[in-house]
Amino acid sequence: MVTGWLESSATFKRGTIAKACFILLSELDLTLTVLAAYLGLWEINPFIRFLIQVPVLLLVIKLVVPFLIAWFMPGRLLVPSIGLLALVVIWNIKELVVFLV
Repeated sequence: MVTGWLESSATFKRGTIAKACFILLSELDLTLTVLAAYLGLWEINPFIRFLIQVPVLLLVIKLVVPFLIAWFMPGRLLVPSIGLLALVVIWNIKELVVFLV
């Protein structure tokens, strides 16, 4: 059974754990990115590097977009993104630890 976008938003309880994981990992990525920039590390992604210079735009994109994606996408379709975000967060933590040690 395929769940449409509107049905997914109407029945947000389906896939709530996956959606919450996606949002939390996105916000953790934002937090680690801001912390790294504050500590003087260089952002690899040129788009995010630009957004760091415009903090309001960074917050809008990194806070609003994950919520919209989680709202409209069925939870099971977020699983690959959750895996990728987990790897990004692990990478960010590793880079911060290496920088601080």
